[in-house]
Amino acid sequence: MIQLKNIKKSFHDQEVLRGINLTVKKGEIVVILGPSGSGKTTFLRCVNFLEKPNEGEVIIDNFSIDCKKPNKKDILALRKRTAMVFQHYNLFKHKTVLENVMEGLIIVQKLPKETAKKKSLEVLEKVGLIEKRDAYPSQLSGGQQQRVGIARALALNPEVILFDEPTSALDPELVGEVLEVIKKIANEGITMIVVTHEMGFARDVSNHVVFMDQGIIVEEGHPAVIFTNPKEERTKRFLKRITPQLALGG
Repeated sequence: MIQLKNIKKSFHDQEVLRGINLTVKKGEIVVILGPSGSGKTTFLRCVNFLEKPNEGEVIIDNFSIDCKKPNKKDILALRKRTAMVFQHYNLFKHKTVLENVMEGLIIVQKLPKETAKKKSLEVLEKVGLIEKRDAYPSQLSGGQQQRVGIARALALNPEVILFDEPTSALDPELVGEVLEVIKKIANEGITMIVVTHEMGFARDVSNHVVFMDQGIIVEEGHPAVIFTNPKEERTKRFLKRITPQLALGG
């Protein structure tokens, strides 16, 4: 169980998050939608303190951290419970695919090299990249690089994986391969919070949809409800613009 309570974040005088409350159940896939500038990515980065919230509380199972006065030990403990898949991959260019996946296991989790290697090979098999284990990022397509990023997150065996628009930097023909890998992971019951513009993916894979705008959650609920019969006028306008083929109620 993950609880995010009254998460607030400002950059200088600009209030980006205005008190976000969200509960994510174990094994749930939560998709966050919203227009550019709505605070989606900032919120996701606040979950594991890549951005430090000004206020609020992050709770993962029996662990909690007060956003106003976190210490380094608490932040490290929080990050060990989470893993992030970035929009732009963030791979080490001078390391092979296998070394990129092993890095966190050796540096963060302090696993012996052979144990880290075995675990890394298992997750590379899962994302369909075992044959690329000795390749460097420059030798991979964007889709393959993102799958390495997913493998790196999976290897850490986190309590939640955070995806920050994982397909937005990809050429359109490469989006499908990455979404298929995420769908495969979703079927294994791993808790995920996903910021995305992929509406079909959001409908098909998520258990819970959150629509954000101007730093608040405007509406949330089951995808079948949000995509066919949203209650809020702002949600309706967004979905009609993004997915005009959907017959929205109301």
